[in-house]
Amino acid sequence: MLQREDRAHFHMADVRHKRITARRAVAVGELSAGIEAFTQIVERRLPKGDAITMAEIAGLQGAKNASQLMPLCHPLPLEYINVQCEPVQERHVIRVYCEVATFARTGVEMEALAGVSAALLTLYDLTKPVEPALSFGAVRLLFKEGGKKGLWLHPDGMNDAERARYRPRPIPQLDGVPAAVITLSDRAIRGEHIDTSGPLLVERLQQLGAQIDHAELLADDPEPLAARLRQLAKTDVRLVLCTGGTGLGPRDHTPEALSLVADRHVDGIGELFRNESSQHTPMAWLSRANAVLIGDTLVIALPGSSKAVAQGMDILAPILAHALSMAAGGGHA
Repeated sequence: MLQREDRAHFHMADVRHKRITARRAVAVGELSAGIEAFTQIVERRLPKGDAITMAEIAGLQGAKNASQLMPLCHPLPLEYINVQCEPVQERHVIRVYCEVATFARTGVEMEALAGVSAALLTLYDLTKPVEPALSFGAVRLLFKEGGKKGLWLHPDGMNDAERARYRPRPIPQLDGVPAAVITLSDRAIRGEHIDTSGPLLVERLQQLGAQIDHAELLADDPEPLAARLRQLAKTDVRLVLCTGGTGLGPRDHTPEALSLVADRHVDGIGELFRNESSQHTPMAWLSRANAVLIGDTLVIALPGSSKAVAQGMDILAPILAHALSMAAGGGHA
């Protein structure tokens, strides 16, 4: 006989250390009704009543009760649900959409899929008295947004009407923006430590489409960093990301270096980083991460650990393109 521990091959995902972010998902599915049943659904004269209205109500209930139906699905306080049943005349199908949104540590795709499924089952239930040969399916996620991965689109794509209605929002890209990365580390300069944070910043910026012409390693001295930032600001470099020297240690002077060259301080970026990072660790409040403008060049100082850099890029990536646009004279969003 199997012991209990041998049978427990499942667990709810641990999301305690994820950041709370805006989450959204849209799912779709179809009921194939045939000509006669389709006509009665659309004209709202089925024997049991208005199937479309009842299906949309059922979809709301299905989305809200997803965690009751699926044991490992996290219960979430949903902030928005919209269910729509759309007749497709040429194929005699009812196409069902469910959009769900909230702020949470995990996504809402299961809630969107549960909403579509509940609506389709209700359509089936109200239509079967006039047409028992019904079928439904093609249930899939159109897209989901939020979390560190940002936007995910189903490989089967969306039609133009779906894109216009739901407007999926990818992370704004830095296409061709000249950028530089500077690592501040005495230990790395002496060969006692391998810099992983700088290469990670380069990788993440390149994923956003930025052009990296400068990736450098400097000691933890404010004057050489300040001098280098002045030089870079005189070139076409629009964004400089520094890693290291933002803590409370005796050699952590990166914020002071930025102050030496700043034309304007961008305090909100440091505040955003600390606030969002504190969802991972309370030690984030000890960080002196900050940002300044040198002319129209944005300089951001992040902590020195690769983990903090990865989290920092997850936090900052959605706002970088707009920040650079504003610094160059563009308008507010």
